Amino acid sequence: MNHPTWRTVILSPHFDDAALSLAGLIPELPDPIAVVTVFGGAPAAHHPVSWWDSICGFSTPQEAHRARLAEDARACRLLGVHPLVLDHPDGPYGDGGELLGIDRLLASMPADALVLVPVGSNQPDHQRVRDRALAVRAALGAPPPLLYADLPYTGHLPEWATDEADRALARSPRCGLAYQDLLRTHRTTVRHDLRLDDEQWAAKREAVLCHASQLAPLAADHGSLLARGGPLRAELVWSLEVRR
Repeated sequence: MNHPTWRTVILSPHFDDAALSLAGLIPELPDPIAVVTVFGGAPAAHHPVSWWDSICGFSTPQEAHRARLAEDARACRLLGVHPLVLDHPDGPYGDGGELLGIDRLLASMPADALVLVPVGSNQPDHQRVRDRALAVRAALGAPPPLLYADLPYTGHLPEWATDEADRALARSPRCGLAYQDLLRTHRTTVRHDLRLDDEQWAAKREAVLCHASQLAPLAADHGSLLARGGPLRAELVWSLEVRR
């Protein structure tokens, strides 16, 4: 695996995470950009359909996987990024093994490539991706990745899309536990604090709508997911510094 021309690599745990969390900011990041879905591997044939895929309307894991690949390709075309899918199956279909695909990917990248990883808010799979990427970059002697707020989870802070969002996350028992865990080992500095204007919002909404199979159950959990004033209206990214 050798992609030396990529200047930005976004680790998206699942097929929709990059669009939900970063679609507004992506046009401002250095080109060319790869969106890497970590849990994008095909499920083995013996698995029954998961609860999540069932409520998304699928009868089999294979049907869900084919649909998600197509959705991701459409979203990435709209965002002008290159989709890359690692071979780790999604949680219900995985074996819980180490995320070695991240190791191989990051080892193939230039040390100065910009890498973005999720905070891990309210999502153990997201935190696994974050922790693996932090460990691999450290072992390679490369700078820590940038950290992006997982949406819609962090977007439920009452202070979201305000100057207080970062500090509120550092004390929130609802949205901020993964961020607070990271603060034990790293200092954070806000790198991007994007509150989407109408044009940015329209482009983000179009990219998010590509992931249509997951939007109904997401809205059941997160309310007015696509409301103009909803949890996707702002995006937050930090740089990291290891505490000595």
